[in-house]
Amino acid sequence: MKLDDIKKIAEQHGIKPGKLRKAELIRAIQQAEGNPACYDTGQSATCGQELCSWRDDCE
Repeated sequence: MKLDDIKKIAEQHGIKPGKLRKAELIRAIQQAEGNPACYDTGQSATCGQELCSWRDDCE
């Protein structure tokens, strides 16, 4: 997903993207949605979030 698309999602959750990096922005969105902020933390194999919107892009 492109950064501009992620910024739009963030704004829908009341998050001001500012100068946040992609991973920081996605983790902020995850928190706003009530999910663990685990994107790009190396936990994709053990996080248990199989239906996560960011799963395909996570490491």
